[in-house]
Amino acid sequence: MWRLKLSKGDDDPWLTSFNNHTGRQFWEFDPTLGRDDQEQLLVDKARSDFVKSRYELKHSSDLLMRIQFAKKKKASEVDVPVQVKIGKGEEVSEESVVTTLQRALRFYSTLQAEDGHWPGDYAGPLFLLPFLVISLFIMEALNTILPEEHRKEIRRYLYNHQNVDGGWGLHIEGRSGMFCTALNYVTLRLIGEGMDGGDGAVSKARTWILDHGGATYIPSWGKCFLSVLGVYEWDGNNPMPPELWLLPYFLPMHPGRMWSHCRMVYLPMSYLYGKRFVGPINGLVLSLRKELYAQPYHQIDWNSARFQCCKDDMYSPHPLMQDLLWKCLNTFAEPLLMKWPLSKFRHRALRSVMQHIQHEDETTNYLCIGPVNKVLNMLCRWIETPNSLAVKRHLSRIKDYLWVAEDGMKMQGYNGSQFWDCVLAVQAIIKTNLPCEYGVMLQRAHHFIKSSQVRNESCVDWSSWYRHSSKGGWPFSTTDNGWPVSDCTAEGLKAALMLSQLPAEIGGEAIEVEKLYDAVDLILSLQNSSGGFASYELTRSPHWLEMINPAETFGDIIIDYQYVECTSAAIQGLKLFNKMHGEYRANDIESCIHKALDFIESIQLADGSWYGSWGVCYTYGTWFGITGLVAGGKTYENSSSLRKASHFLLSNQLTSGGWGESYLSSQNMMYTNIGKNKSHMVNTGWALLALIEAGQANRERGPLHRAARVLVNSQMANGDFPQQEISGVFNKNCMISYSAYRNIFPIWALGAYLNNVLRPSRD
Repeated sequence: MWRLKLSKGDDDPWLTSFNNHTGRQFWEFDPTLGRDDQEQLLVDKARSDFVKSRYELKHSSDLLMRIQFAKKKKASEVDVPVQVKIGKGEEVSEESVVTTLQRALRFYSTLQAEDGHWPGDYAGPLFLLPFLVISLFIMEALNTILPEEHRKEIRRYLYNHQNVDGGWGLHIEGRSGMFCTALNYVTLRLIGEGMDGGDGAVSKARTWILDHGGATYIPSWGKCFLSVLGVYEWDGNNPMPPELWLLPYFLPMHPGRMWSHCRMVYLPMSYLYGKRFVGPINGLVLSLRKELYAQPYHQIDWNSARFQCCKDDMYSPHPLMQDLLWKCLNTFAEPLLMKWPLSKFRHRALRSVMQHIQHEDETTNYLCIGPVNKVLNMLCRWIETPNSLAVKRHLSRIKDYLWVAEDGMKMQGYNGSQFWDCVLAVQAIIKTNLPCEYGVMLQRAHHFIKSSQVRNESCVDWSSWYRHSSKGGWPFSTTDNGWPVSDCTAEGLKAALMLSQLPAEIGGEAIEVEKLYDAVDLILSLQNSSGGFASYELTRSPHWLEMINPAETFGDIIIDYQYVECTSAAIQGLKLFNKMHGEYRANDIESCIHKALDFIESIQLADGSWYGSWGVCYTYGTWFGITGLVAGGKTYENSSSLRKASHFLLSNQLTSGGWGESYLSSQNMMYTNIGKNKSHMVNTGWALLALIEAGQANRERGPLHRAARVLVNSQMANGDFPQQEISGVFNKNCMISYSAYRNIFPIWALGAYLNNVLRPSRD
């Protein structure tokens, strides 16, 4: 049976940590537990139920974790009041909302780890596992790192998320494309499935690939990984020259000016491309060369294949200028750089790239900023020195990215979303104003927040590694990840300040004021001249650089764009800090907030919404837009932006009373409902919070009452809320799970409704 381990180093001598593994979460298989165990029966039922409905509800409900946690709690700890349902036409009473919140808080308390965070699934993209499996196969470590029980769960996951047509989408709810269909087909073959495995599912996937032109039509990231495996030729890749890292930094296309995730992915890719590395060729690799293509492998025109991409994957087509650039580099520059004496320049570039890879590994405890560069860095370090300490440390960190649920084993989009979920949960819990229900939740969460702050710079000379300052920041996941994020830091500051206002017996000991100063310093340093905030760093290059985006499947990847979410979070955190600690940098904070408000208003869309780049999608962005403006002092009466935003939300409220925005909103850049008058609990929570912030309770309360009724009636018998469609996104086109949102935002919204609508005089 699978067991979730929390905040442990698992006795691995190769692991390092900045804070004794606080927040770490990983799954291990325990073969000693019997098949007749009651917990195992619940797991089997959860898996069976998922299979039955996998084409209707493609998102797992994270039941393996919930089953395990429920078993650990005493009955008295999970007892909840009788469930409330509000009939059509009935008023939403204060009692019904309080009861719903009590039930929700008591359930959510059972999911909290001892160190204070709430573990959960942060997966959804379907190209991450293949990258890992291919790398481990090349390193001849596949069976060691992913033994049979792991491979069994990977097979389960891939088959559960295979579309009816035999293909796989970019994410669990996406339509089939060549990128993930070809990669997941290869993955199944590498982990032991035959050509007709999975009751014909493998054969069906191969048919999809061949019917769509074969694997020459895989997008560029897929071309790179298949080339490393030896089932695609490097001549079929557009250039990824490592020499870019030797260019003068003042040039806009220098990698150091790119978005951190982008440059950290193309950094190891350029190493692999520069070396033209190909793993060992064996019988399986030779067989895949036959299986993936509609014509004999040796007859493929690889030069033409460089520009081929399946139309089902094409989200960001290459402009003509980009294709001309690649053609020139491929025709003239690459042949010269592969020959003496210019080959010396290539070797120098590869050494420089490896130094940056090593720095990224060491400053992130071998977690790296994300899963793609994690496995690429690991492979590059193995190519450099197969039996090195670095490789051992990389292998030890793989489990940090793997998550097991009823749909199988998946690879997460980060090593978790621990800190982000924690600081949002803290704000949600406090907003209920039900201190008798807080228990020790807030004390534990406060401990986690304090333990997760980055206390030192990533290195002495961080600018030479193209990093921004780190001291005082908070990460998205754990401190060991090593990359602070602007909105995580701002939300962490806000949560820490809110906790410090509570009695110590409820919220725990307040964070030291000097640590708050460090956070404020970092936030202020991240504001761009436009007034907006990007994610990890300042925006370092102009928007036109997006024209050289080589990744056909993603949008907005080249530079670190400025977002309404990050800017709003900065306003809120700084405003609360200034209110409580007005003696520190008051003028700087006031100036920052003023410019940030102007920025938020400047990027509001014509329909009154804001585009939310990390949540699905306009509802999420509009919640942040409204909360940022209100925190900065704007009101419905004096702000046309708030009036427009409120109108946008009200005009999209469903007759069911809730909101139900589809991920297609982000993909198509147009507000789109899920359909069938279906409310989504997370969307409804965002919209209800936004309208309450905008003062809707002072005007027409009917929309608020209808939304609250939807949330109350959606609660499940045990106090949990249902998992619905996916609610996160990155780079416009790839959806990702935020499983904790199903608990956080109904609690937060109902708490705001209780204290700002039903009983505002007591707030």
